Amino acid sequence: MGVRKHAAARQRATPDALEPGLVIAAHGRHYLVQAGEEKLHCVTRGKKSDVAVGDRIRLARTSADQGVIESIDERKTLLYRSDQYKSKLLAANVDQLFIVVATEPSFTDDLVSRALVAAESAGVAAHLILNKTDITDALPKTRERLQVYARLGYPVHEVSAKAHPDDTRAAFLPLLEGKSTILIGQSGMGKSSIINLIIPDADIATREISAALDTGKHTTTFTRLYQMEGEASIIDSPGFQEFGLYQLSEGMLERAFRDFTPYLGKCRFYNCHHLNEPGCAVLEAVQAGEIAGLRHQLYAQLVHESSQTLY
Repeated sequence: MGVRKHAAARQRATPDALEPGLVIAAHGRHYLVQAGEEKLHCVTRGKKSDVAVGDRIRLARTSADQGVIESIDERKTLLYRSDQYKSKLLAANVDQLFIVVATEPSFTDDLVSRALVAAESAGVAAHLILNKTDITDALPKTRERLQVYARLGYPVHEVSAKAHPDDTRAAFLPLLEGKSTILIGQSGMGKSSIINLIIPDADIATREISAALDTGKHTTTFTRLYQMEGEASIIDSPGFQEFGLYQLSEGMLERAFRDFTPYLGKCRFYNCHHLNEPGCAVLEAVQAGEIAGLRHQLYAQLVHESSQTLY
């Protein structure tokens, strides 16, 4: 046993021999890493899967185009979602989250609100992107639905990636300059169309990444990062319908609802849960219409979910 342990220790590269890299795609425990001008197919040691797209890492080469991720540099931010059994890393070191919604098909307020809570808790700026504004019949109702978020101070940008591609690109580029941005949204919102406008070679890059990760036809099941000019990058994530936040405690949740902020600390009881307690400043604000009812309902649901965590 001792001999094998010493042999394994010798196989690990010394810190001086490690190369820096940027994780640009992830599929299971397989990662594509940009190391200088090269793209390397990397794995983690053992069964670790705590690496995210956007992570800056240190790797040891095992061949000309392969390596082992030995360590992760300190993260600036980390976005992830979770259910009661496991967590799913979305991206690391992002500055902003763009939530793409559309006039058609209809989006769910639950996913939008959960994504905003995740952004607040991670210290990431959040924007809403309303796509397909050329579908004018549904536009007034969609705008009305987004007002609850606009009133909270979240910017809403209206675009039409297919009908007005040049205008869409012109609207996006200043927002992306010098920042790392992740796009999320339900399937069908037009996220891929937006990515293809901003990154003209995105389809080619995705095929290359898919081949490197050996994901074959499952090209939509992994997150990938596209580097832009300067320090900017944009991360495309698979479309998903649910956004679990089981990892957030009750205290973290109340601080992640920016509409709750003016009322925190003003309840009759210092340990108020803001659910059904008398003298709750948050509940009084809901009754007065100062906090939207759907936002408080989501808070109550998330508090319930956080109590169900098993991992």
